[in-house]
Amino acid sequence: MRSYAFALAVLVAAVPASAQEFKRQILQRVDVPLGAQHETVIGTAEIAVGGATGAHSHPGVEMIVVIDGEMDVFVESEPAKRLKPGDSFAVPTGKVHDTKNVGSGPAKVVVTWMVEKGKPMAVPAPAK
Repeated sequence: MRSYAFALAVLVAAVPASAQEFKRQILQRVDVPLGAQHETVIGTAEIAVGGATGAHSHPGVEMIVVIDGEMDVFVESEPAKRLKPGDSFAVPTGKVHDTKNVGSGPAKVVVTWMVEKGKPMAVPAPAK
């Protein structure tokens, strides 16, 4: 069984945003039944006022539901999107994206990732 503390440390270390700006918490990991080459990971994330996740990608699909706050999401090759509570979006496998809190309080989301097992949860985007 995997250590949730280790998984969280790896996930947070893979994204360049400062700890005060952005934090994730892994709630559950479950193998995907067909083939078991992927796993579903459910978690929460919070972005401080004025903070951002930092440009990164995932080795699988990321699906997010906004619980609180207001944020702009930037996904490569797509126009920016403004999201508010109740809004949701999905980021395709490998697409570089960044999320910035543009509201007056913390932005909070519930996240589901369906990712390849054994790969880092998040990969920082190369510097431009």
